[in-house]
Amino acid sequence: MLNKGILNPYINSLISRVRHNNILVIADRGFTNFPLVEIVDISLVDDIPSVLQVFEALKPNFDICQIYMAEEFNLENTRAIQDKYKKAYGRIPVTFEPSDEMKKRVPNAIGIIRTADSIQYANMVLVSGRVED
Repeated sequence: MLNKGILNPYINSLISRVRHNNILVIADRGFTNFPLVEIVDISLVDDIPSVLQVFEALKPNFDICQIYMAEEFNLENTRAIQDKYKKAYGRIPVTFEPSDEMKKRVPNAIGIIRTADSIQYANMVLVSGRVED
């Protein structure tokens, strides 16, 4: 029985299938549906859990070498929210691109973890691999 780390068996299954240069998406509650990509919906009530909570829980469990986010995130959210995300990224490079371009990456994802986050454009496309020193 799991008693620490990621306890959700469906999320564990997704993480177990991620290999080098694979994609895993953490999505907000309004993210577009991709019928051919496995979705693990863990939304409970407004903002529980959030994209950042899921990101923080995932970080210790596998290597992330790149994050893609919508450039609209920086246009639609306060500096305080942006700074909170920057702190969470740490050394992981983040590329902001138009939302429509970011979504073109999603069909290649191992899966999507849908949260209840209401922050505009909080979606994160995570690419597995090690960040170069």
